[in-house]
Amino acid sequence: MSKELFDFDTQFNIPVIGTDEAGRGPAAGGVYAAAVQFEKVTDGLIKDLEILNDSKKLTPKKRESIYDCILNNTLNKIICIEVEEIEKNNILNSSLKAMNIACSSIIKSDNILVLVDGNKLIRNFKYPQKFIIKGDSKSASIAAASILAKVTRDRYMLKLHEEFPMYNWAKNAGYLTKEHLEAIDKYGLTKYHRPSFLRKHFEKQLSLL
Repeated sequence: MSKELFDFDTQFNIPVIGTDEAGRGPAAGGVYAAAVQFEKVTDGLIKDLEILNDSKKLTPKKRESIYDCILNNTLNKIICIEVEEIEKNNILNSSLKAMNIACSSIIKSDNILVLVDGNKLIRNFKYPQKFIIKGDSKSASIAAASILAKVTRDRYMLKLHEEFPMYNWAKNAGYLTKEHLEAIDKYGLTKYHRPSFLRKHFEKQLSLL
């Protein structure tokens, strides 16, 4: 599989950086974005990353198994935008800002093309870019970025879980599972929750009173 992903990136005949985010959907925790550039791709690296794919298609164990390989064989940057800024500027703007910072941090030359996962381009970005729908299952650099962002965010949510174990963020990563919603109703919100993501839930609760 990874050979096809690397071939996708080489078709542009220009060095590429892939970028993806993790954490747009959850109601707790920050949003992470990663940028990845494979400067040198060898047969050995392709073999080491043979399971490379969209992070959502890999088990947590498989994502962890190639995380360090990606980290050690690429130019990369991982950025987190925290809850306070998400609430101020909305989740889409926060995600795109994280991508902007991550990509800009590793760009060394104007001779580059940034591949952005999804259907939106990075705003206020001065380098050439192209959005790739479902790019995390097509491009090696985007897939690698998706894994760095996802694993880093999952590790971060594990730390938050230690502080607030009653919400079980170790399991739900901040997504609004039934268990998570019940915990919110019982214990209220923490500083890591995104209140704007819970408006509908609270409106529903009020309507039941």
